[in-house]
Amino acid sequence: MQLYHHPYSLDSQKVRMALEEKGIDYTSYHVNPLTGKNMNVAFFRMNPSAKLPVFQNGAHVIYRAFDIIQYLDRLSVHLSGEIVPVNTEVYQWMQKVDSWNPKMFTLTHTPIKYRTFVSKFIRRVLIARMAEAPDLASMYHAKLREAYETEDKLKDPDIMKQSEEELSKLLDDVEAQLNNGKYLAGDEFSPADSVFIPILARITLLDLDEEYINCRPRLLEYYTLVKQRPSYKVAIGKFFGGWKKYRTLFKTSFFLCVRTLFRKY
Repeated sequence: MQLYHHPYSLDSQKVRMALEEKGIDYTSYHVNPLTGKNMNVAFFRMNPSAKLPVFQNGAHVIYRAFDIIQYLDRLSVHLSGEIVPVNTEVYQWMQKVDSWNPKMFTLTHTPIKYRTFVSKFIRRVLIARMAEAPDLASMYHAKLREAYETEDKLKDPDIMKQSEEELSKLLDDVEAQLNNGKYLAGDEFSPADSVFIPILARITLLDLDEEYINCRPRLLEYYTLVKQRPSYKVAIGKFFGGWKKYRTLFKTSFFLCVRTLFRKY
């Protein structure tokens, strides 16, 4: 089993947490979207969405984090031979969390100079790949159109406001739910938690804890609890815990600066 991912990808973090919680062995392949590796022809043929992560088990390839985690859940049951009743509450919370798209929220809280450079860089990569693989040109063009549409959305303050309101509503719902148990679906850690925790880590990365986490006491207690789990330390804490968060941001900023200087000279 192989996982194509990147440690800074929120959806990759979800899947890696689920894999660690299930104790499933897999081969890890880093695909850095900041360098356009997810647009490489070989990877794009396997995954035309170019999104991360991608999970492969033999000939079976799954692209969407939500679907990968459900597949892992079924796989672990098959491997263990145990009959586990379907937990509808877990599935409902997975759906609720997955319905919030962090993309616009993250981009609008990213410095404009970095955001602008990455956007231009991605467009250049897509155009180059069209020439490199004419048979995939229509799919690359669809990604190019998506990049332009994202830029247009970022100019609309109502979209940002909507994203923030949806996040606040989700966190309020979680705060209320945590009155019923330690985790999202009760007193046992579940895939719903694997899907949700990376959102909290993204809020921390963007230095927005005070606004979104610390003002919700049960959510803060929950966040403190889950950060002690080995799965969190492997999938997220290793890259974003404490001072490592600034190392992560520095490495990202350094890459962007180098790319910018290389372009100039």
